[in-house]
Amino acid sequence: MPQQVITANRLTDGVVVWLGAEERWNAELDRSSIFDEIQAAALVAKLADRDTNIAVDVRAVPVEAVDGQVVPTERRERLRAVGPSVRADLGSTPPEERWSCGPLPPPPSSYSTSPFAGIYRYDEYDRQFLRDRAAQFRNQVERRLSGELSEDEFKPLRLMNGLYLQLHGYMLRVALPYGVVSASQMRQLAYVARYYDRGYGHFTTRHNMQFNWPRLADAPDILAVLAEADLHAIQTSGNCVRNVTTDHFAGAAAEEVVDPRLYAEILRQWSTDHPEFTYLPRKFKIALSGSPQDRAAVRFHDIGILARRNLKGEAGFQIFAGGGLGRTPIVGTMVSDWVPVRDLLRYIEAILRVYNALGRRDNIHKARIKILIREMKAERFIEMIEQEFAEMPRDHAVLDDEIISAVGARFHEPPFENLPKHCVAFEQAKREDRAFRSWVKTNSHPHRKAGYISAVVSMNPVGGISGDISADEMDFVADLADRFSFGELRVSHEHNLVLPHVEQDKLYDLWRSLVGAGLATANIGLITDIISCPGMDYCSLATARSIPIAQQIAQRFADPARQEKIGPVDLNISGCINACGHHHVGHIGLLGVDKNGKEVYQITLGGSGDEEASIGAIIGRGVAADDVPDAIEAIIDAYLANRKDGEPFIATYRRLGVAPFKEAVYGAH
Repeated sequence: MPQQVITANRLTDGVVVWLGAEERWNAELDRSSIFDEIQAAALVAKLADRDTNIAVDVRAVPVEAVDGQVVPTERRERLRAVGPSVRADLGSTPPEERWSCGPLPPPPSSYSTSPFAGIYRYDEYDRQFLRDRAAQFRNQVERRLSGELSEDEFKPLRLMNGLYLQLHGYMLRVALPYGVVSASQMRQLAYVARYYDRGYGHFTTRHNMQFNWPRLADAPDILAVLAEADLHAIQTSGNCVRNVTTDHFAGAAAEEVVDPRLYAEILRQWSTDHPEFTYLPRKFKIALSGSPQDRAAVRFHDIGILARRNLKGEAGFQIFAGGGLGRTPIVGTMVSDWVPVRDLLRYIEAILRVYNALGRRDNIHKARIKILIREMKAERFIEMIEQEFAEMPRDHAVLDDEIISAVGARFHEPPFENLPKHCVAFEQAKREDRAFRSWVKTNSHPHRKAGYISAVVSMNPVGGISGDISADEMDFVADLADRFSFGELRVSHEHNLVLPHVEQDKLYDLWRSLVGAGLATANIGLITDIISCPGMDYCSLATARSIPIAQQIAQRFADPARQEKIGPVDLNISGCINACGHHHVGHIGLLGVDKNGKEVYQITLGGSGDEEASIGAIIGRGVAADDVPDAIEAIIDAYLANRKDGEPFIATYRRLGVAPFKEAVYGAH
C-alpha cells in the first residue's frame, strides 16, 4: 500500500508543516510520520476538525524513499518541502524573531511627504475609510485565529483585503493605483518589507506590490501602516473590479493626447466597494491609455479604454471589452468607438450590468466576460450594452465638469522649470560616456515638457528576479525620486520603475547614482527585460517554475552589445495557464507545464500587447527546462539571419511566419 505523509499550512503564518510524532505539526519533512492510505484518510478527517484554528488545507501526499530520505512523489510537494529555489538570501528567521529586541520604530509616513508627486491627494475622510477597513479586518483575523470563523468563512474576507495563501506562506497584494507611487509611499512599503516581511517586495504586472511572507496576525497592522501613507489592499483580489491600471508614462509622455490618471482615479473611487459589482461572476480588470502607443495592453483586459480627442479637441474614449489571457486568450472587441467624458461611468456600468446578469457562475473556467461575449456573439452583447445604457436615467452617474474639476484638483502639477529643449551638458555626457549613451537609448522616454525626460530603472537585471526589490532599494529609489523627480515614481507592467520628471542636465547624475547601487541595467525593451510570474517557487496555482528559466535566458544574452544588436524583443514567461507572466502577448512566450513530473515549456511566437495586439501561436512540442535557453538562442539566430533593414523581431516574424523559427528549434522534420 502506498505510503503517505500529512501536510498543511500553518494558520498563523502560512508556513508548510508536516504531521510528526504524537500528531504534532512541525516544519521539517524529515520529522514527519508515515502512514498508509487508510490511516492517512482517517487522520486528515480528524485533523481538519481538531486543528481548524492551527492548520489550513490539511491533506495527505504520497512519498517515496530516495537515498534513504522520505521525499514527496509530486514535484509541487517537493518544492513545498524545500521552499523557494531562487532566493538564497531569504534565511529562515521570521520577522518577529529578527525584531524581537524591542518595539518597532515608527513608520516613516509621519515625517516624510511628497507634495508634488502625481498621486491623488487623500483627505482625512479617505484616510479614515482605510483605517476603518483595517480595523474591520483586524476583527475578522482575530475571529479566525480564535476558531470563531472557519477557513471557508474567512477566505473571502481575506481575499477582499488582498491576502492569499501561497505555497510557502501568505502573500499580501497592495494596490499601487494606476502605477503612481510617491517617495513617501515607497518608504512606507520599505518599512513593511523590513519589519513585517523578509526584506523585499515584488512588483506585479498590474501595478501592485506583493509581500510574500507576512504573518496572518500582522496583516491588520500592515494595512494600518499602509493606510497612513494612503495605500491599501482593497479589491486586489476577489471577484470584483481590481486595481485600475494605465500607461507608466501617463501625464509625462510627449505623445500623450489625454492624461488617463484622472479617469483611472474616478474609476477607482466608483468601483471601490460598489454595492452592485463587489461579487461579480469572476475577477474584472480595467486598463486605460491616453497615448497613440498602447503601453497598458488595453485590448487584453475585461474593459480596455483608449482616451482620444475628436476634431474639436474634446476628450472621449474608445471602449474595448472581453479581452484577456489565461486559459482562453482573446483580443478585446471594440464595443464603442466614441464615448464622451460625461458618459464614461454610465457606459462602463452598462457593460458591467450585462456581465453581472449573464456571466457564468457555475463554471470558473467560463466565468470571464470574454467567454460571455464569445458565446453570445459580440453583436448581441453590444446591443444589450446599448439597451442598458439607453434605459439609464439621464442624470445617473454623469461625469459633469464639477466632478472632473474636483477630482482633478487633488492632483498637483509639479513645479516644472522653463528649460531649453536641448541641454548641452546632457548631449556632451552622451557623447563622452558610451555606457550612459546606451542606457539613455533604452531606459528613457521623451517628456511633454522641454528640458525634461522620463527615466526607467530596470528591476529585471540579468541574473536577478523579475520585479523583486529589497527594502534598502525601495528607500534608495525613494531618495532618488525626491532628488530628481519631484518625489514621484511609477511602476510599469513589465515590473520596472520610472522616474517620470527628470531634468535632462541631471540625468547623468541620476545614472551615476544608479550605477553605484547596481540598478543601472540598460535593457528596457530588450531580450533580458523579461516579464516573469513568480511560478512554482511561490504560487500555489503554478505547474512549473518561471524565475530560474528567466534567469538562465537573461544570462545567455547578458552581453550588452549582443542585446543591442538583437534590438527590441518582448520575452514573457508564465508558470501556468493563468498567464500572469503574459506569455500570450510576448513576441516570444514561454508557458511552463508539468508533464509526467517534469517541467516542459511551450513556446509561442508573434504575440503583442500594443496597438497591434496579437496572440502568440504555439510553434511545436514543449521543450525541456534545460533546453529552453538553446531554443531561444536558435529562434534569435533565425531572426538575425532573416531580418531585413534592421526590422524588429515582431516585424520579421509577421513577414515570414513561423516556419524558419520552428525549423531552427526542432530541425527540418
